[in-house]
Amino acid sequence: MAQSDGKLTTPVYIGLCVLVIAGFQTVIIRLEGQPWWCKCGGSELWISQAYSEHTSQHLIDPYSLSHVLHGFLFWWLLAWLVPWWSLGWRFVMALTLEMSWEILENSPWVIERYRNATAATGYSGDTVINALGDLLSAGVGFWIARALGWRWSLALFIAVELILLATIRDNLTLNVLMLFVPMPGLKEWQMGAV
Repeated sequence: MAQSDGKLTTPVYIGLCVLVIAGFQTVIIRLEGQPWWCKCGGSELWISQAYSEHTSQHLIDPYSLSHVLHGFLFWWLLAWLVPWWSLGWRFVMALTLEMSWEILENSPWVIERYRNATAATGYSGDTVINALGDLLSAGVGFWIARALGWRWSLALFIAVELILLATIRDNLTLNVLMLFVPMPGLKEWQMGAV
């Protein structure tokens, strides 16, 4: 139901907020100079390589799983910090937090930091479509964590981290660690996967 007594209902407001978040992120990332789509012109939605010129250029890639885990973290954090908020408004806040990260992640400073401090030596930032895929992934993660509850979502979080570590030598934990506390030996090990 879109209207009740001449006023918009909460689901409509939440839907509008989601559209505004996605639109704002798109505009800012374009203003940061990021292209709409991979410059290769390929039409693939999924790219399986973690270390290639296609990473962060198509809709989803192995790092999309890290963004799903962002959604887990946001669900846990917001359920703890603002349990009195409705689930819909916590979802809007989770997407706002993810959007903020996407904008920061595509800033020149963070792009340069990734190039110098992590195994992502050729990283050029996300395309607009990849950033939207990351936003979608975080939203999916939020709802998965909510559906599974604390215990099972924590178990899945750990499992995904271990799977990513085994398959691409990177995961959310290492990504954050290397961004803030670069370790040359760890970087060399990660680059052994290339």
